[in-house]
Amino acid sequence: MIDIRELRKDPNAYSAKLARKGAGELVKELLTVDTAWRAATNAAESARAQQKTAGKPTPEQLLDLQRWKEQLQETESELAKLERRRKELLDRVPNPPADDVPDGGEDDFEVLRAIGAKPSFGFAARDHLDLAQAHGWIDTARGTKVSGSRFVYRLGDLALLELALYRYALARVVEKGHVPVLPPVLVRQEAMYGTGFFPTDEVNIYGVEQDELYLVGTSEVPVAAFHAREVIGELPLRYVAYSTCFRREAGAAGKDTRGMFRVHQFDKVEMFVYCAPEASREEHERLLGIEEGLVQELGLPYRVINVAAGDLGPPAVKKYDIEAWFPGQERYREITSTSNTTDFQSRRLEIRFRRDGKLEHVHTLNGTAITARALIAILENFQQADGSIDVPKALWEFGAPHKLGSAQVRV
Repeated sequence: MIDIRELRKDPNAYSAKLARKGAGELVKELLTVDTAWRAATNAAESARAQQKTAGKPTPEQLLDLQRWKEQLQETESELAKLERRRKELLDRVPNPPADDVPDGGEDDFEVLRAIGAKPSFGFAARDHLDLAQAHGWIDTARGTKVSGSRFVYRLGDLALLELALYRYALARVVEKGHVPVLPPVLVRQEAMYGTGFFPTDEVNIYGVEQDELYLVGTSEVPVAAFHAREVIGELPLRYVAYSTCFRREAGAAGKDTRGMFRVHQFDKVEMFVYCAPEASREEHERLLGIEEGLVQELGLPYRVINVAAGDLGPPAVKKYDIEAWFPGQERYREITSTSNTTDFQSRRLEIRFRRDGKLEHVHTLNGTAITARALIAILENFQQADGSIDVPKALWEFGAPHKLGSAQVRV
């Protein structure tokens, strides 16, 4: 959550920043409620002080005490209502965007650079589903039969390639000094709230009501909550986690229904960093550099975009997306992202460090290393005329076949 003291210091400037995320009216109400809450708090403290008398009260004092008691009850009732509303608003007010984030919504991003030549085929490029179904590598029909829409089976050499991608990404990020983690994928409500997915993104989270647990949509959640309510002794702390992830994809009806670009269950290698506040901008660039290094080693053409303020999630002040070129779709599509969430999550999760004898909130950052979107980008970019796929050499040592398509899997 935001530091409301910063909002009080310069409400106009702070509100202008939040308006870029579409939260102008929300923060305006928060300021109104916060002012009323502080006034009610002072009134309650004054009424409590007036109730304190020395010795046995006179009849007149008894009447005054009764009036003060009634006044205090009314004030405390109003204060409780204001406290509830104030917390509701604080829970929903997003982190203000950084100054170098462009204005606008989903289509108003800034392209920072484009790297790599788009492949030129002497034949009509096919998308990943056409390529995979020709060899029996992806089965969407049985995925729907067993689990419903947006679930898929991966089979044969494609399954080996996907697993190699995750092992490859883990190895490369560990080389950069990140500690590997295999986290739980079921978490308590506090972890979802602490990372900012509750209450604003609750519609996209699968819940296990009987056990009061939730399936994570990213291992950012359990890794961020790993140090909840702790004072960290040494910074930075850098982790890289592998997990299966689950998302409802609410609001995505009719969008990316073909193949496995947008599914309810997927696997991901996720980077996560805790650092001192002054280091978070540099750490953000560092995470982006790792992501670019992976995509470059795989040989995928891509571009880096600076996501617009209106398209940022509540915790992020800035986010970079890497979009790979998908020849079958003839457009760039997001395959990784990295976000600086400053102290938004650490305030909710109560994660601090000590400096000069004082406790401060850490900054947290997250970044995708690899998901299966890289897999389908490989299929489309390295396809051959006969429908086979040349696999990047970087993946061979991690168990990937050197070429897909030499042997078919029919089920």
